[in-house]
Amino acid sequence: MTAVRRILPLLFLPMLLGCERLADLLELPDPQKEAMIAEAEGRAIGSACRQTGRSLEDCYALNPKAPKSAVFAGWREMNDYMMEHNLQEVPSHLIPAPMKPSAGTEGGDAPAIVPGAPFTPIKPPAS
Repeated sequence: MTAVRRILPLLFLPMLLGCERLADLLELPDPQKEAMIAEAEGRAIGSACRQTGRSLEDCYALNPKAPKSAVFAGWREMNDYMMEHNLQEVPSHLIPAPMKPSAGTEGGDAPAIVPGAPFTPIKPPAS
């Protein structure tokens, strides 16, 4: 009888260890895990903004869903790291895609706006 009492808890141990995996398989929400993920993503966003030379306000505006405290913490950590190691900012070299005109706009013969192209004023139609 004493042997059964010792073995019985050992049989239930794998079930207790698998609770988190079972919750993951059933896709049950875990607020603590989601908060940790949001915190890590916010720190990554903040550090990336600092490395590319963006201001904190621009970073907040570009990432409205990220927690501001996490973005600031990541920005500050990257700033301290860059100052300590005397690193320069790495500017972004991506060119934003030109905006496509919507279907409701008039003047389909207007020239396309291309980033980096020289400015050419649009001439009004002769009437």
